Amino acid sequence: MDEQIMAERQGSHVRVGRLAGVVVTLVATALTVGLTQRWGRTEQAPVPSSATASSAAAVPTAPVVLNGTDDAFIQLLIPMNEGALALIDQLDARPADADPSLRALLGELRKAHQAELRDLRGLLAAGNVPELNIHEGHQMPGMVTDASLAELRAASGAEVSSRAAALIRAHLTQTVVLCRGEQNAGGSPELKALAGRMQQARAAELRTLDDRPGAPTAAPGG
Repeated sequence: MDEQIMAERQGSHVRVGRLAGVVVTLVATALTVGLTQRWGRTEQAPVPSSATASSAAAVPTAPVVLNGTDDAFIQLLIPMNEGALALIDQLDARPADADPSLRALLGELRKAHQAELRDLRGLLAAGNVPELNIHEGHQMPGMVTDASLAELRAASGAEVSSRAAALIRAHLTQTVVLCRGEQNAGGSPELKALAGRMQQARAAELRTLDDRPGAPTAAPGG
């Protein structure tokens, strides 16, 4: 029995290590694809105006096949979305500090991110893959961490909106990078379609964020 438990633990550790490696490859691939598309693009396709467009189509409940990139993408996007939702919840606790235009966008982000979480977890279940939080405690690009939330809580009222907007911008931008990587290297047609919708939604959300009157551009702590 002890040998069986040890074997299961070793297998779990091996899978976590493989997922971490695939995440690095996913980000690198996405950056390469993004730069290539940027250099070679002469015309940019329009993006949806709704911040909730990422989950426009329902994820199928039939079994799906997820490759390593698919698995890594989902396991990273789930905590990223959860971190963004934690940030939105924290700002709701001190509404006087957030400007109206930012609060309106965050309300749309909440609905979109919650829908995406349902879709991502639905695909994990359809692929018979367990959810693993392999990035807990990691400083991943675009991830809203406990440390950044603590800094936001300690910020003065005048700084809250600019710091929150910078965190959200980093989150949205990194998600675009990851969605490009999934569409380039992923295997599941269902997940690649979801990643495409998420990428379009993030582009619209970034545009809304940056088009706000007096929108700040400074990074957190900058």
